[in-house]
Amino acid sequence: MQIREIIQHLEKLAPPAYQESYDNAGLITGDPDWTCTGVLISLDATDNIVEEAISRQCNLVISHHPIVFGGLKKITGSGYVEKAVIRAIKHDIALYAIHTNLDNVAGGVNGKIADLLGLQRRAILLPKKNILRKLVVFVPASHEAPLLEALFAAGAGGIGGYTECSFGSSGQGSFRPGEGTHPFSGEVGRRHQAEEKRLELVYARPLEAAVIAALRRAHPYEEPAFDIVPIDNEYDKVGSGITGTLPEALSEASFLERLKTVFGVPVIRHSPLTGKAISRVAVCGGAGSFLISKALADGADAYVTADLKYHEFFDANGRLLLADPGHFETEQFTIDLLYDILAGKFPTFAVFKTGLRTNPVNYYT
Repeated sequence: MQIREIIQHLEKLAPPAYQESYDNAGLITGDPDWTCTGVLISLDATDNIVEEAISRQCNLVISHHPIVFGGLKKITGSGYVEKAVIRAIKHDIALYAIHTNLDNVAGGVNGKIADLLGLQRRAILLPKKNILRKLVVFVPASHEAPLLEALFAAGAGGIGGYTECSFGSSGQGSFRPGEGTHPFSGEVGRRHQAEEKRLELVYARPLEAAVIAALRRAHPYEEPAFDIVPIDNEYDKVGSGITGTLPEALSEASFLERLKTVFGVPVIRHSPLTGKAISRVAVCGGAGSFLISKALADGADAYVTADLKYHEFFDANGRLLLADPGHFETEQFTIDLLYDILAGKFPTFAVFKTGLRTNPVNYYT
């Protein structure tokens, strides 16, 4: 099996188009056409993780965090990033990161945390914009139905919980076939007018190639006329953080104890207690202080995230319990998530979870 096949499966679930603009998810070293000898899954792709991959005879490391986040001007081995890159290249190890694109899908990092907390009636806390596109296409009325079926099958026409959504209007189109063309109707060299339908459908940007390919296959014209229009609407299936409700409300103390158990930590940093029961909970694995205002606006009783700074705890303003179990701790389940995804798809293939703990933060108790 080629590395490309594994990447394609992952990117169907978490398309690269869903990553944030600052991110560097994707293949960082290696060739997607290499035959894969095994996969090692980790949170970070540090030098010792690459060494572990070598020892396990895995030539693909899939990590959540990209080892190369910004640009590298020198690769001399002077820092942990450069050491990992040098070792990976020297031993033909492909490094692949699936970061904020996995954060931003409902079944990703935050979905895993929501599962462990038992959250119900979930929604994306901050839906992404600039993900949706509108397709406008013109087709003879006689071919409206088969074209719609093809576009629906490719994933176009989804709005919220509804599928196969479209709008059609009638009009008259004109065209003059040129030399060497083979028109569906009309004659070469003469202007032709035809009764056509204007169809409009919405789709998510990662589906674009499949949608346009389906359009070209099902459309009777050899040169179908169509427009692709960017839409600024939020896409409620993709975005940062997840919010939901607990099966039963908990006291703040009980909720914090539950967090200690779920995340396996002896201590939780948190804002002052509010005295309210915890029912509605927002979560964001990793650094999520940018969502505090969204959690407040959503009416959350508690917001679980990491990397909160001193002054950010004041932002709770007595209305919200902020809980920070730690960056590694909130994202540690990503390893299990990726393992389950790959082992379920490729059950006879060598997929391993790292045996190393890459958390650089330690506590003296």
